[in-house]
Amino acid sequence: VRFKSTFLPYRPLILGRRLPRPLGPTPSNYLFKKFSSSFFQCSVILWNSDSPLLRIFNTQSTPEITLLLNSEAIIDSVRRLKLCGRAKKVPRSCKAPSLSLLFPQKMAVEVCVKAAVGAPDVLGDCPFSQRTLLTLEEKKIPYKMHLIDISNKPQWFLEVSPEGKVPVIKLDDKWIGDSDVIVDLLEKKYPEPSLAPKSEFASVGSKIFPAFVNFLKSKDPNDGTEKALLDELKALDDHLKSHGPYVCGETVTAVDLSLAPKLYHLEVALGHFKGWSIPENFNHVHKYMQLLFSRESFQKTKATREHVIAGWEHKVNA
Repeated sequence: VRFKSTFLPYRPLILGRRLPRPLGPTPSNYLFKKFSSSFFQCSVILWNSDSPLLRIFNTQSTPEITLLLNSEAIIDSVRRLKLCGRAKKVPRSCKAPSLSLLFPQKMAVEVCVKAAVGAPDVLGDCPFSQRTLLTLEEKKIPYKMHLIDISNKPQWFLEVSPEGKVPVIKLDDKWIGDSDVIVDLLEKKYPEPSLAPKSEFASVGSKIFPAFVNFLKSKDPNDGTEKALLDELKALDDHLKSHGPYVCGETVTAVDLSLAPKLYHLEVALGHFKGWSIPENFNHVHKYMQLLFSRESFQKTKATREHVIAGWEHKVNA
């Protein structure tokens, strides 16, 4: 690997802000590996606290000044690494570090999600768990997944989630539940790439899932639950016709990642239990679903159709 390098004066002014000083006297150099799809593919920062230099090595052709636009997050990461003792010492003579000296990727977050019914070692059918996993995948955040058997919850899980609900995620040494809260915190902690929707579109499609559940459980074909679901799907179709292909236009957002698993459950469960499918004239919804379901993040995090059916069976037949 060939590295470019550039040397910068100590504490330069970048967009009106100064880079922070290193924390305390540290006699060694430090390396930090940073990934960011918005700015660069792979970079290494060499922080030499014995001299007023910040050396940046960049493996891509992107001009080094581009990296400085995200300097605050970079230096903050270096500070955190030094505080928790994860920085790796490198020789003073190191001019262009080899891959063996690089830091491993940032520590994986821990996330608890539902295991499949009857298959505790297989990813389950919870749409809220998948929403959390989709967010982690789309933001390229490393994670360690714990599959939780809902029928036999381990004691350690009940200690971190007393209500026994999934998903829960560990951020900054705290376990946090509720997919809405989790997604919001992930957006704040890992702002790039942004998944924040336009505020006026944040609630698009939010009534589809409860309408689907009511229709799925309904035993009375004349109770209006089917019409209620069709009304919500038509509203989504009209929105996508004007603003698509995604809810907020050309870019996927948190709204899409919330809708994707719910539409998947709708398609699978209603097709199996009621022989029902979304009307063909909702062509924008169909294209939208194809677009979402074909994303790599969705393919990696979806439950099998069989496990979705197994997950809904006891609710339908209750």
